[in-house]
Amino acid sequence: MGPGTCWRCLAPTREAANIQARPRLRVLPFNLSQSTASISTTAGLSYPPPKLSRPNPLAPATPFRGAKKIFIKKKKKDVETKGRPVAPGERKAFRKRIVLSNTNALEVTGMRDLSAETMVDENTRGKVVGIPGLVVDQLRAIEAFKVSQGWGYFRRPGTLVREETVQYGHLFQKMSDQHENATVRRVLVGERASGKSTLLLQAMSMAFVRQWVVINIPEAQDLSIGHTEYGPLPGTSPTQYIQKVYLASLLSRIARANPLLSTLQISQSHSLPIPLQPNISLDRLALLGASDPEISHAIFMALWVELTTPSTPEHPRPKILLTLDGLAHIMKSTAYLSAQLTAIHAHDLTLVKWFLDYLSGFRALPNGGMVLVATSESNHPRVETLRLRLVQLEALQDPSRRILHSAIQPFLDATGQEHSQIPQLDPFVNYDERVLDTFKDEEKGIKVQRLKGLNMEEARGLMEYWAKSGMMRAKVSEGLVGEKWTLSGGGLVGELEKGCVRLRV
Repeated sequence: MGPGTCWRCLAPTREAANIQARPRLRVLPFNLSQSTASISTTAGLSYPPPKLSRPNPLAPATPFRGAKKIFIKKKKKDVETKGRPVAPGERKAFRKRIVLSNTNALEVTGMRDLSAETMVDENTRGKVVGIPGLVVDQLRAIEAFKVSQGWGYFRRPGTLVREETVQYGHLFQKMSDQHENATVRRVLVGERASGKSTLLLQAMSMAFVRQWVVINIPEAQDLSIGHTEYGPLPGTSPTQYIQKVYLASLLSRIARANPLLSTLQISQSHSLPIPLQPNISLDRLALLGASDPEISHAIFMALWVELTTPSTPEHPRPKILLTLDGLAHIMKSTAYLSAQLTAIHAHDLTLVKWFLDYLSGFRALPNGGMVLVATSESNHPRVETLRLRLVQLEALQDPSRRILHSAIQPFLDATGQEHSQIPQLDPFVNYDERVLDTFKDEEKGIKVQRLKGLNMEEARGLMEYWAKSGMMRAKVSEGLVGEKWTLSGGGLVGELEKGCVRLRV
């Protein structure tokens, strides 16, 4: 082997350069104590790793952690709105509007108007009578008409004189002619679409014809669902709550619906936040409270004191009709909260307490009158205390409504015991004592009246009126009357109207 260096130029020879270019092998020390690589049978290891897609050079780089991201929002095109925008409250007004006339319907000739004489005439039973124009304006002002009632199908508003209508006509005549100062209290119950709200409207129409003052609460739920302002009444223990805005609207309805108040003047001095003229009329007094909600409660109480003052020749006072629809809504806790964040009971509201004092008999109307309320089966909360108490009062007043078939009746007959057949309170149920106190005295004259369906004669008279109006295109025969009467659940007014007027095949 030759030398690795040339003696002439002192440069390494080719063989030495090849030897130096070879990589040297480095021998690592081997430790027998370390384990070898583990054996894996995973199928994925037998395949080569997937090829990554080639990155797009134009794509933005992925921001690293902590970097700010930039979001560029695209400018949306302005949507062109056609027409004017909807005003606040316009949709609600359209939803709750009342239509009382249909110019396309035929005019029924020979229809009598509602009056003090027709309401007590037995010959008008089973026929439809028209409501006079002045009374229609009063009923509209006091919000007696309902959206669900079919007033807009006919030429003019009319109502059927049924058996209960004649009974109330005689009752109004007796209280008006004999100058009785008694207070009549009634609670209307019945199935859905049996005509409870319509009977309330008929009672208000009779009161207007008889020159009574009518105060109506069209929907009791407006007082309890938390849709109106409320506040504590100073100086009350336990705390009572007033609803100033609702009282202002109620005073406005009272003033517009009762033109009789313009002929009555105040007879007492009242401590009010504003000065009053000594001879101001009661309708102007009500309008003062309607114009300013802050003084509406004081004005309402002053107006009520004037209306309930005993009548004298110098200051005569009329009889009063108090009506309310949807009784169950004011027999439970409301959606309002107290300062302790607890639900306020409906009986702690001053307007509700004022009304229930006259319904329960705790107070009486000095000049006489009527307190008429109705329950609702289409929109009502479940109040077990009210339901059971009304069933008890109805069983006490009407023996036919008692439980005739009891599960323990055979045992009572065998042992010689008597069964009252009147539902009793369940000792394991927590009932509302305030609701029980409202109806605890049967001697106060609270009568529960159940409305049933129309009989065949009344159903036939109603269907003949629909046919004369052009809203029912069928010949009214005995077979058709029996068919519609049966399909309407035994003559329920609302179901009968659905099957004859609203249904289109």
